[in-house]
Amino acid sequence: MATRIEKDPLGELEVPADALYGVQTVRAAQNFPVSGLRPLEPFVIAQVWIKKAAALTHKETGRLDAARGDAIVAAADEVLAGGHRDQFIVDPYQAGAGTSHNMNVNEVLANRANELLGGARGAYAPVHPNDHVNMAQSTNDTIPTNIRLAALRQLPGLLAAVEALRDAMADKGREFDGIVKAGRTHLQDAMPIRLGQEFTAYAGTLDRCRRRIAEAADYLNDLGIGGSAVGTGVTVEPQYPALMNAHLKAITGIASLRVGEDRIQLMQSMGDAAAFSATLRGLALDLSKIVSDLRLMVSGPRTGLDEIVLPAVQPGSSIMPGKINPSIPEMVNQVCFQVIGCDTTVAIAAEHGQLELNVMMPVIAHNILLSMQILTNAMGTLTERCVRGIQANAAMCEYWVERSAALATALMPQIGYAAAAEISKRSVKEGVLIRDLVRREQVLPAEEVDAVLDLRKMTEIGVPSGKHAAVAGG
Repeated sequence: MATRIEKDPLGELEVPADALYGVQTVRAAQNFPVSGLRPLEPFVIAQVWIKKAAALTHKETGRLDAARGDAIVAAADEVLAGGHRDQFIVDPYQAGAGTSHNMNVNEVLANRANELLGGARGAYAPVHPNDHVNMAQSTNDTIPTNIRLAALRQLPGLLAAVEALRDAMADKGREFDGIVKAGRTHLQDAMPIRLGQEFTAYAGTLDRCRRRIAEAADYLNDLGIGGSAVGTGVTVEPQYPALMNAHLKAITGIASLRVGEDRIQLMQSMGDAAAFSATLRGLALDLSKIVSDLRLMVSGPRTGLDEIVLPAVQPGSSIMPGKINPSIPEMVNQVCFQVIGCDTTVAIAAEHGQLELNVMMPVIAHNILLSMQILTNAMGTLTERCVRGIQANAAMCEYWVERSAALATALMPQIGYAAAAEISKRSVKEGVLIRDLVRREQVLPAEEVDAVLDLRKMTEIGVPSGKHAAVAGG
């Protein structure tokens, strides 16, 4: 492979001749052969956004001449259009703060800008990665800004996925509203509930998750760009933060971006990122619970609950013919477990900042962006390939609810707790329906049995019989 020689403060290294990256990127690749992963696309895009905005800002103030500034902007636009993506090669697990990623971007844009100006790769003239692409910037203020921009870039897709899943659950809630089924607490018989009520509740849970995520995301709009090395803004022109904010709004289309009031605080603390990650964890916890419920309700079809039918998406076994598994919910469970782990990493990394900087930002960025990506994709698949096609097994719902030992609860206003408990025990022991046992033992007048044991009424607030009854002896 043809190479060129480049030099940095540590000495000379060979760089692939056709690489847009340079010597500092090669050092990072050699130093951190950890995961075999490349930086996630939003992490690359956000850093390029910052470089483009900086070039425009410095052109505007006159600090950067038009030729260099225009070349940097043109190089950035090529990346933003999908070009040169294979040139961003630094492992997510890298030196602290993200210096390696920042320099990877600086070198790619500098080399490409020089090519556009007729120069050679590796010459770094007339555009230098540090002096021009990184002008008035530091890893320490660009990477925190990157995390915020990258998360906000993915936010609309994530919220749309939550909303689509919420709406699909709400649709099923309306479709299944007339189906009464056995409720279960502790995985034991409980009072009846409508299948539609369960799905409506899932929709409500998802909506609350959506609102928490959106509220936490608002804090990400405060940008600390212009803080430079330690948040004080050394080497930065006074007008730089406001100009950067204006250019970033125009470049990203994120109109809600704000100039951070305290750039030192925004550099020191990863609290906003950690709080946002925690809302992703909250979504994962609720989402995992929901799909676990689906797996329980679809269990069977002969030896489980069999209350719903999920769309068959693939054969379920390599050895058992005809077996169909709840494959999509199983996938979603695994995604949720991963997100919970990602948030734990973010939380620990956020705590590990020292003094003016949190050097653990690369792993914070990777885990937040990964969580958003896989949650978005998983929810989209769950909505389209599972929830929209769910069918109710009304016959099995009716079968189980009539056999629930918890139906004796409806007798309590009439006969008291102790007598109702005895009815429940006898029903289980003798294998007799509560309804039949009440009639057989004449626990209630015959004309009151169906009113007291009205399953639909049990799913709404109120006394099942529709009237208050004095408990015998009470």
